[in-house]
Amino acid sequence: MKFSKVGRVAVIAAVAALSLTSCAANESGASEGSSDSTLSGELVGIGASSQGSAQEAWIAGFQTAHQDVTVNYDPQGSGAGRESFISGAAAFAGSDSLLSDDELAGDFASCAPDTKAIDLPVYISPIAVIFNVDGVDELNVDSATLAKIFSGEITSWDDPALVALNPDASLPSAAITAVHRSDDSGTTKNFADYLNKTAPDAWAEEPSDTFPFQSGEGAQGTSGVVSAVSNGSNTIGYADASKAGDLSTAKIKVGEEFVGYTAEAAAAVVEESPMAEGREANDIAIQLDRMTTDPSHYPLVLVSYAIACQEYADAEDAELVKEYLTYIASEEGQTVAVDAAGAAPLSSELSAKVATAIESIK
Repeated sequence: MKFSKVGRVAVIAAVAALSLTSCAANESGASEGSSDSTLSGELVGIGASSQGSAQEAWIAGFQTAHQDVTVNYDPQGSGAGRESFISGAAAFAGSDSLLSDDELAGDFASCAPDTKAIDLPVYISPIAVIFNVDGVDELNVDSATLAKIFSGEITSWDDPALVALNPDASLPSAAITAVHRSDDSGTTKNFADYLNKTAPDAWAEEPSDTFPFQSGEGAQGTSGVVSAVSNGSNTIGYADASKAGDLSTAKIKVGEEFVGYTAEAAAAVVEESPMAEGREANDIAIQLDRMTTDPSHYPLVLVSYAIACQEYADAEDAELVKEYLTYIASEEGQTVAVDAAGAAPLSSELSAKVATAIESIK
């Protein structure tokens, strides 16, 4: 195994903790058949739990083609992923949030001196509003009502605002348990960004990886939120749609209609959103347009990034990261994510930009 010199001890610890991940991927087929690949080594990524299902499938596919490579991805959350990457404890990060200006202004332990990291969109997914309410199978919400539920202003399921949006539903006179992420989460930041942009009077707080209110119930990671909503009573939460499972999901108001999530509707928002300004040429940061009124769009969407060095201090890190990201951003890799996680594939235009950026990694 060869990693960047800085953070080597932390990486070794992470690999030990993650050994079951790589074993599971190998058992899924990576150790079978033959491969002409000469690539070898171990690669550690840490980050967004939203990418969890896709990463499992990507790892299995990549290790099938490169049988002397072990890839470990620990879905600790976007904040933890960026911190680990910055410190050199991971060769790449998965993050539902872009690198901030402050992060970009600092140093990256795994990167060559005087070089920076880049954001590469590799995973597009709707954020589902999941709920588990006695006697209710369908639920409509608008962004202002959703904001008031999660800020703690609306506390009962038979609140007049919810009744008005759901006149045919038998909403119980029961307390709402709103479940949010307790860890720093890019999913939280995207959820908050949607509410802040579309209902600023109800959600005035600036979007952040950290949930801004003391109300409701916190849970660790996407799996923690899903578990809390599933096992609780009269609960509501938000999670990457790939993890919604059998839970009921609310429709959100877009224009004059209530819209359920689909991968296609989420991708439509990304396709029409501009690039963020002031970034490096190969830093493909997207400024999502939440304000659409087109009911064929689903603006409660996240773009999850692979964060990598533009130039690595260690040539073996660079080779492994470049090959792995090339695979996950390829047409084959994106199809794998669609099949495994219900993700929306990158458009041909965005895919070409990402491929060019990955090719520039040294």
